[in-house]
Amino acid sequence: MPHPTMTMLATVMTGSVTTQYAVGWFTLALINAGLAQGKGRSGLAWWLVSLFLGPIATLLIVLLDRVKPQ
Repeated sequence: MPHPTMTMLATVMTGSVTTQYAVGWFTLALINAGLAQGKGRSGLAWWLVSLFLGPIATLLIVLLDRVKPQ
């Protein structure tokens, strides 16, 4: 009997299109959080926004100016 962790890993690696789409969407949200932090914005807030808006959030982060310290 295969180890449960290996079975789960194999499912993700060769998983359905839905699984691959979800992994990609989550990865994009993490990238967006890093981009937002680089511009002086809240990484957590933009991560949450990215979970709902995905590529649109990426566009917003890129277009918004860097936050200026007061």
